[in-house]
Amino acid sequence: MRCFSILGPSQSGKSTLANRLAALEGGGESLTTPNGLGVTEFSFLGETWCALDTPGSVEAIAQTLDALLASDACILCVSPDPNEAVLAAPHLRAIEASGTPCTLFINRIDEPKGRVRDIIAALQDYSNHPLVMRQVPIREGERIVGAVDLISERAWRYREGRPSTLVQIPEEMAEREHEARAELLEHLSEYDDRLLEELIEDQEPASEEVYAISARVLAENRVIPVMVGAAGNNNGMMRLMKALRHEAPPVDVLRRRLAGQTGSGDRAPAAACLHAFHRTGIGKTVLLRALEDGVKQGTQAGGYALGALRGAASDKTLAGAMQKAGQVVAAVKSDHLTVPSLVTADDAIAAPDWAEAPAPMLERILVPENERDETKLSGTLQKIAETDQGLAVRQEEGTGAQLVAAQGPLHMRQIVRTLAEVFNVPVSERPPSPAYRETITRTAEVHYRHRKQTGGAGQFADVKLTVRPNARGEGFTFAETVKGGAVPRNFIPAVEAGAREALARGPLGFQVVDVAVTLTDGQHHSVDSSDFAFRAAGRMGVAQALADAGAVLMQPIYRVEIRVPSVFSGSLVPIVSALKGQVLGFDRDEDARGWDIFRALMPGHALDELAHSLRSATQGIGWFSKCFDHFEELYGREADAIVRAHGAGKAA
Repeated sequence: MRCFSILGPSQSGKSTLANRLAALEGGGESLTTPNGLGVTEFSFLGETWCALDTPGSVEAIAQTLDALLASDACILCVSPDPNEAVLAAPHLRAIEASGTPCTLFINRIDEPKGRVRDIIAALQDYSNHPLVMRQVPIREGERIVGAVDLISERAWRYREGRPSTLVQIPEEMAEREHEARAELLEHLSEYDDRLLEELIEDQEPASEEVYAISARVLAENRVIPVMVGAAGNNNGMMRLMKALRHEAPPVDVLRRRLAGQTGSGDRAPAAACLHAFHRTGIGKTVLLRALEDGVKQGTQAGGYALGALRGAASDKTLAGAMQKAGQVVAAVKSDHLTVPSLVTADDAIAAPDWAEAPAPMLERILVPENERDETKLSGTLQKIAETDQGLAVRQEEGTGAQLVAAQGPLHMRQIVRTLAEVFNVPVSERPPSPAYRETITRTAEVHYRHRKQTGGAGQFADVKLTVRPNARGEGFTFAETVKGGAVPRNFIPAVEAGAREALARGPLGFQVVDVAVTLTDGQHHSVDSSDFAFRAAGRMGVAQALADAGAVLMQPIYRVEIRVPSVFSGSLVPIVSALKGQVLGFDRDEDARGWDIFRALMPGHALDELAHSLRSATQGIGWFSKCFDHFEELYGREADAIVRAHGAGKAA
């Protein structure tokens, strides 16, 4: 079986393209996973094929990366409108990072949106590989009615819903076709000395020779050939599928590429685990592609036996059949398999770095509708995270509530739907609260005596404490200057422990940071003093001092890196400024042509709005990663409102 993925922006016609290619010889079998990956298996000219139709939303880019992990080649499906070229930038970024041989297909070419050369020029801004025309369209006025193959120099006229007709190249486009063919041959000659010699000597190379060079150049991922058509009208489908059949490399090329990218050396992977999902009554299902012969139920994969295998598109049990290299199957009862990953018989190999999904931007607290599901929710989210690398799960600081980080609102809705429909755990969602802190602005001294008399031994501890501000980021420090044994050495750790407890909630209601506590003096009782008593004295004494030390609210500040196509960089400064962020600057993204990395410091409370504004300003393309940088003092009405809201929440 040969396998290719279809990538591209939403509404570019990817699913229609997959269906039309499968229907060239009568159709095939298709299945769409709960995560939105389409799997279509079909036959073409005596070979079996698997098409992986990836979701178009940038929020689902993890599915695209997963599909590329198992693809011999890919088709980038784009709109004929040059103004929409930027929407394909994230997909070109993924293709280039993965090293997957790619063919660019300009779909809906019958719609008069712009010239093909303008589309290619706009897309070239985001590709390090030259985009080389393999076909030129035949025009009648503003309409495109066919295409000429620049290698065979044959022309086809489109017929809606029917196979194209072989025609003569129109006389009026002979010169344009000759120029385009010369440009194609010039590009190919950069990778073939014989062809270069023939061109220098003005010899006309044979079509068979050019086809062979084109296939080798595609397998070596040197160029991206460009083809045209209209999947909705079945135009250009046969030419595209034949090009894939002749030029897409075999599965052993993929295996060698993955081995090189992972540095696995002699441990060439036996299979690629590309996608996973959960189904009611079945559990975890893992799609994997065999990279060598011999994969079947019960064989070792990743150090454990494979469970039952089913057809990836048919979902029919394969009944222990031996799978040949290239086959895409679904494994159940194989929970040890992780995605994305590569496996040998005895071990699992981490997927290449390029297969890692972008950092999730949208954070939400998920609350089960039924309180009895709180424990179940935690375990269920971990299961979902095992099958979705674009998802991160942790507990909210302070409350312990389940915090989920997703790629965006569409991704979050999918997670919520999976919880309800597959695991029967309906949830509601709310934004998390920023991790505010408080500190003090001046030194305070306190003398605190803890005394409690009961029927037996009482409690007694007397401490004198100095509480002062520490430098930002220094945290809590404790010291003692007690002389003469006023506080016995064995009780001093209890005073420190009590001081730490007092910092858990300060006068404003938040955790206190960057404070130094010094025990300067005190008294003890030979009978009534104890660790418990001095711990209580330390806690109450520090709490009393904090109330007199000028408490101030601290907001978290994050360092963010925003990745966007360069055309959107200018819109980021006003967005960051409006959210009270600090612009640090931007650089070209060395990992992707036509992209910038924009750096800024942002208040924690603004991150949610940043994600929303970024989606709006970049047509859903840009994303950011974040890391905590420091805490910053916050004053005025904004601080007062936060303190009041926090107090009201605690009271509720």
